[in-house]
Amino acid sequence: MTKPNSPIEPIKQPIKQVTSHLWFKRLARLGYAAKGLVYLIVGLLASAAAIGTGGRTTDTSGALKAIVTQHEGKLLLSIVTLGIAGYVLWRLVQTFFDPENRGQINAKRIVQRFGYACSAIGYTGLALTAVKLIMGSPGGDDEPIEDWTIYFLAQPFGRWLVALGGIMVIGVCIAFLFQAYKAKFRNELKLDEMTHNERIWAVSFGRFGIAARGFVFGIIGSFLVLAAIQIDGSEARGLGGALAILAQQPFGAWLLAAVALGLTAYGIYSLLESRYRRIANL
Repeated sequence: MTKPNSPIEPIKQPIKQVTSHLWFKRLARLGYAAKGLVYLIVGLLASAAAIGTGGRTTDTSGALKAIVTQHEGKLLLSIVTLGIAGYVLWRLVQTFFDPENRGQINAKRIVQRFGYACSAIGYTGLALTAVKLIMGSPGGDDEPIEDWTIYFLAQPFGRWLVALGGIMVIGVCIAFLFQAYKAKFRNELKLDEMTHNERIWAVSFGRFGIAARGFVFGIIGSFLVLAAIQIDGSEARGLGGALAILAQQPFGAWLLAAVALGLTAYGIYSLLESRYRRIANL
C-alpha cells in the first residue's frame, strides 16, 4: 500500500482512472497473448530442431523474425508489437502501484516489483526489435546478452556485476521452479470462469511451462557466472544459446525436446492468461 507522503501519490488517482478503462485491460490481455505467441513459436521451432524436421533453436527476437517472414507478417507483427507494448505498460503499473491489492510493501514485494521492472525493461527491448523488423531493419542479434556481458566486463567491478546478475538469474530459476511446484499462479486466474477441464489444463500447462522456463533461466544464469569467472563475455548465453547448449549434451535431442515442449506449454498458458488473468484496478 502506498504511503500518503509517497512521491507517486499525486499521480495514483489519474493512473487508477486510466487502468479502470476497458481499453487498458484489453491492451494488457493482448500483451499476454503476444507473449504467449512468441513463446509458442520459440517452443515449436526448438521442438522441430529436436526431432530433426528443419526447426532451429532461437530466442524471442528470433520468434519475431519468424513472424515477419510470414504472409502478411508485418501486419501480424504490428499487432504483436502493440501487445508487447501493452504488456510493458501493465508491468510498469505493477512495478509502481498495487493493481492487484497484494498488501503492504515488504521484502518479498520489493523483490517482486523489481522483477516486474526487469520484465518491463526486457520486453521494451523486444518491442523495439519488433519495430525495427517492421521497418525493414535486421533487428539486431539473437543473443544481445553476450554483447551486454562483454560491455559490463570491461567496466570497473564489471566482473562482480556480471556474477551478481548470474546469481540473480539463478534465483529467478529457483523461484520459477518453486512457483511451478506450488502452482500459486492459480490465484492470478479467474478459475471460477473456467470449466473443470479448462482448470486442469491451465494448471498443467502453467506448471510444465513455468518449470521449463525456470530450467532455461538456470542455464542462462550459470553461464553468466561462468563468464564472470573466466572474464569472457562470449561465454554468456541467452534463451537461444541455452537451448543450443542442451542440444549438444548427451541425449541432447531428448533434453531439447522436453524443454521445447515446456516452452510451448508456457506459450499456451500465456494465451490462457490473456483470457482468464485477473487484471484488477488500483
